[in-house]
Amino acid sequence: MKRRGIILIDHGSRRAEANAALETMASYLEAALGGGLVVAFAHMELAPPSLFEAARALVEDGVRDIVVFPYFLSDGRHVSEDIPQQMEEAAAAFPGSRFRLLGPLGPDRELAALIARRILAADET
Repeated sequence: MKRRGIILIDHGSRRAEANAALETMASYLEAALGGGLVVAFAHMELAPPSLFEAARALVEDGVRDIVVFPYFLSDGRHVSEDIPQQMEEAAAAFPGSRFRLLGPLGPDRELAALIARRILAADET
């Protein structure tokens, strides 16, 4: 079966706890998406794995259709320039694989609702 892979990518941090949060989110996302999809994670800098390393692991696992989701709030330099460049490098290294880039989290009513719930919950404590 041809599986699709997702690479959830963030900036990366020198703090292990911050990087571990992305790994946790990747596992939550994989559970939410259900079977046939495998979710990997990557960091732009400061910590492994890189986008290239995550792509290589997916390709070695038989995944050829890879969607990259920037775990960023806006379309800054990493999202608009750096990630596309890294995707081009991965695509050149793994011929026969398809890479697609989604937009960042951005302004989203569901994200606003989540933030509102957290603010309201903080008021209750």
